[in-house]
Amino acid sequence: MPRFIKQESDKNIEDASFEQIIYAGDGIFKLIKKGQTLRITDICGQQGVDVFFMDANDLKDRYSAVRTITAQKNLYITTGTTLMSERGVEMLKITATNCPEHDTLGGACSSQSNTVRYAHSKEYMHNCRDVFLYEISKDDRYSKRDIGANINALTSVPFTPEGKTWFNVSPSFKGAYIEFFALVDVMLLISNCPQINNPCAGFNPTEIKLNVWDEISAAQS
Repeated sequence: MPRFIKQESDKNIEDASFEQIIYAGDGIFKLIKKGQTLRITDICGQQGVDVFFMDANDLKDRYSAVRTITAQKNLYITTGTTLMSERGVEMLKITATNCPEHDTLGGACSSQSNTVRYAHSKEYMHNCRDVFLYEISKDDRYSKRDIGANINALTSVPFTPEGKTWFNVSPSFKGAYIEFFALVDVMLLISNCPQINNPCAGFNPTEIKLNVWDEISAAQS
């Protein structure tokens, strides 16, 4: 699979059943039902978004970066990528994107990584790991043990032949988006990244928009 397959969405915004603005440093924990389409849109440009999925009907199963990468034999995800769970379940399929990169390797920033990567004084800065923990605390079925390696949507994390990675300047732009079609019921966990120590959010984190479309049956179409 190529690193980037551009595919424009066929969805009309006025047909969406859900819309929400998420500001930098905020998050959401929301059920996405089988057959629904989720779109994440960068409103201002150069904004990275930490995204994770859990199987809503199997509390022990969740998105697996390793299985997803192995299944498609590609580190990068794009149009046509199927996101796999730890148990090998096909969870979602990326059906459209106009952004050239989405990361599977970088994970979520945390107080610990801020300290190790940047400086001890950065330990108390707002971070995606804490946003994840706050959001799943709203549902007592989940705990921090349920959070694994996430997708960094709209984010560039180059990978060299020597195995080195780094956060590159965000490839996202105003109006950049990615769409996921749910193959099973999933719990969506998002942190709109507040990171200002690397360029994953353009050193100036800004808001994103979420939209969800319900499945349209053949009889309705």
